[in-house]
Amino acid sequence: MPGSRLNEEDRRRIASWLTEGRGYAEIARRLGRQTSTISREVARNGGPGGYRAAPAQQATERRARRRNPATPSRPPAATGAYGRDPEAVSAFAEGFAALMVQIGIPRMAGRVLAHLITTDSGVLTSADLVRQLQVSPASVAKAISYLEGQDVVRRERDPRRRRERYLIGDDVWLRTWTASARKNTLWADTARRGVEIFGAATPAGARLNEMARFFAQVSADMAGSLDQAAIGDILTVLAALVHAGRPLTMEQLATALGWQPDRVAVALRDAGRHPDISDPVTLQPIESGAYSVTARRHRLTAAQREALSGHQ
Repeated sequence: MPGSRLNEEDRRRIASWLTEGRGYAEIARRLGRQTSTISREVARNGGPGGYRAAPAQQATERRARRRNPATPSRPPAATGAYGRDPEAVSAFAEGFAALMVQIGIPRMAGRVLAHLITTDSGVLTSADLVRQLQVSPASVAKAISYLEGQDVVRRERDPRRRRERYLIGDDVWLRTWTASARKNTLWADTARRGVEIFGAATPAGARLNEMARFFAQVSADMAGSLDQAAIGDILTVLAALVHAGRPLTMEQLATALGWQPDRVAVALRDAGRHPDISDPVTLQPIESGAYSVTARRHRLTAAQREALSGHQ
């Protein structure tokens, strides 16, 4: 039947039809298979001129025995370490993966992440994951690329074996949380630009304004509150940039303010994470590595900005 593996009877028919000179497409149609299934079957078992049903069946059975290990694979954390129940650990890993699928993570990426989390070392190679999950290297590579994009998994070179290994750090959830906060800030900024285009008094503009306020608040809540000293540093750095009237690098700011560079770096970082504190101006990084301040776009309409530009 379509989707199932070729059996001995199928192989006898393939051999007979090849002898009759029938093509792969016709044989596939008669068996209800994909043409590629037939072409692979024939190619790995002697080719069109040497295909025989019995040897092909025997070769397939040998390959199947090699692919199926005597014992089921389990994540390393389940192999009796610390007196754990291997079956319970394996079930937990799969349940964990299923939960991640429910919240929108692709299934294979969820399985890879679950196995990394439940591995004591937090490190696995591609070969480890292929063996444990019983999937192809391509599937693992695709899942790792996705998780890297989410800043959840890192890859590094194994100096002893000259191959890559994947690891999940102890700070993974902090990094994920920070990335999520940045995304919420982007949502808020995009919505504010929409308010400017549609107009705050229109139904669409009002909806976008509500969206901007919501995501700005979520981002602020996720990033956490700052103490008065940190807020003071942000305002001082912004005041320095306004007073200078030109972009300044972190080193130039540190020299002018008489601060250590680390203190300036933290203030610049916090200013970027908490745009509500710097309102009505916003910090603007420049490609050269310098920083400047500009007016928050949502504070002025396009007409107001144009009118003000005419007075320069």
